[in-house]
Amino acid sequence: MKPISFDFIRANTLAEAAQALADHDGDARVLAGGQSLVPMLNMRLVRPTAVVDISRIAELTTIDISPSVISIGAMVTHAQIERSAHTGATFDLLRQVAGGIAYRGVRNRGTIGGSVAHCDPAADWLTCLRALGAELHLVGAQSTRRLPIADFLLGSFTTALEPGELLARIDVPVLGPAMRFGYYKHNRKVGEFAEAIGCVVSDAASGHRRIVAGALSAPPVELYPGDWPASFSIEGLRQAVRDAAPGVEGQHVHFHAAAILRALKIGCLA
Repeated sequence: MKPISFDFIRANTLAEAAQALADHDGDARVLAGGQSLVPMLNMRLVRPTAVVDISRIAELTTIDISPSVISIGAMVTHAQIERSAHTGATFDLLRQVAGGIAYRGVRNRGTIGGSVAHCDPAADWLTCLRALGAELHLVGAQSTRRLPIADFLLGSFTTALEPGELLARIDVPVLGPAMRFGYYKHNRKVGEFAEAIGCVVSDAASGHRRIVAGALSAPPVELYPGDWPASFSIEGLRQAVRDAAPGVEGQHVHFHAAAILRALKIGCLA
């Protein structure tokens, strides 16, 4: 199949992109890397009146680092993050996650902003950024706002983006150099969508500690949001998964608990 007819708009600035979205009253789609949108267009799963290409907006293609924040433009590709020479424990986690996404061709074209805005529960970035406590910059024709990623991810393929808004940048807090982390995903073969993801971050310097389960039928959830237990067991993690994500049932409870336990062991936290 092929897409229905639509207007193609190539924006050169954020203002142009936001205005184009506003002009089509919520019936336009943003084209970043196209790894999800193009197949959906071809299968007519989406039928927008316009597609707004943001690939030429220079400010969306940069990674800016300060002592406290890693600011990543929405058009930065997975491969850019994977190959980046930036150092530090926080970026090491980002680099590891980027390098495990799908296949080389997808990483070369796919973008971090497109992945987050698409909000596929099986996407790697959702779990990783939830564990790191990322904050998102959203831009509209009349206003801009910032939103924690936990408030942005509302449901499966559902976000807090309002009609006429687009995701511009992702801010990741820089954690301490002694930060420990572990990331593990269960999939049937390399490159396929994950069936379970576990991401663990622990930074003694800032007190930032999170255990996040991803690849659910909903956005990622945090386990033990208060105090962590003194020790971890597969039985305890199974119960924590049931408590945090009641929709997970049967053998999938074990898949998620096992992914989290492996992430804990990778980070030397269990």
